[in-house]
Amino acid sequence: MILVAGSANLDFVVRANHIPQPGETVLGRDFKTFPGGKGANQAVAAARAGGIATHLLAGLGADAFATPIEASLQEAGVVLHAVRVTDQPTGTAFICVSDDAENAITVAPGANAALAPEHLPPLAGFTHLLLQLETPVASVTAYAQAARAQGVCVVLNAAPAQALPDALLAAVDILVVNEGELATVARHQGSIAECLEKIQVPTVVVTLGHHGACARVQGAWVLQPAFAVTPVDTTAAGDTFCGALVAALSQGQDMAQALQQASAAGALACTQLGAQSSIPAAADVATFMESQAPHSAQAVSQLRQFCGLPA
Repeated sequence: MILVAGSANLDFVVRANHIPQPGETVLGRDFKTFPGGKGANQAVAAARAGGIATHLLAGLGADAFATPIEASLQEAGVVLHAVRVTDQPTGTAFICVSDDAENAITVAPGANAALAPEHLPPLAGFTHLLLQLETPVASVTAYAQAARAQGVCVVLNAAPAQALPDALLAAVDILVVNEGELATVARHQGSIAECLEKIQVPTVVVTLGHHGACARVQGAWVLQPAFAVTPVDTTAAGDTFCGALVAALSQGQDMAQALQQASAAGALACTQLGAQSSIPAAADVATFMESQAPHSAQAVSQLRQFCGLPA
């Protein structure tokens, strides 16, 4: 079983020609609301990956914004451990998606900020705990330390980017970051390889957008070039990657297999609008992977070069 502890938001999404610059007003077009939040997104992604029971610990307000989030989690088969908060609204995110599929996101944490160390449910039966940073870092640290003490594999998606306390990093088995988050955690602006040398976590996975993904596992490198898709909305692509990655690892797949599954799921998520609404089912990921040609040696070589590894 997988336990995800993290945020649950209702996303307010507007499409526009481009993302506004400071002081600029942009006339948008389509507006919709979608269930989101990094914790909830990753739980849905893990559940939809198939075959793994997935639970979510999240804070929700006593308001109508919580209803579509709960419905989405139930539809995906996620078991919700809800912390009900009466003095804060359910978390919200305000997202502008441009025509070239980029996005700008502002999050109002609301009830997510109420998650406390004592809210962690019993960990018996869980193999993996997946965490992010849209909830209080003190609680994230306490959850990681409790899981480590009980032999549960701790996976941290260090997003949004921020410097991390040593106590948290010391309790993490697998760290998942993008390029910007990697530089923040490493406190270094060099190559991917140089930054990874400065992080003392057994396994670090780095998502690299259209370049693909890489992982350093106990000093050994695993490289996964990107799958080519035409993006519509990149919201939740990273969350889909994280949930699918942990689901694959919990099923006993090695890192190369897990990176491939996660990269395919994340790519497919870019082809649909919204957060949880864009997360693919296992059957869709399998069909997509069957349609893809094996990555060429040149693609792997280019990824090695991008990461700053010797040819």
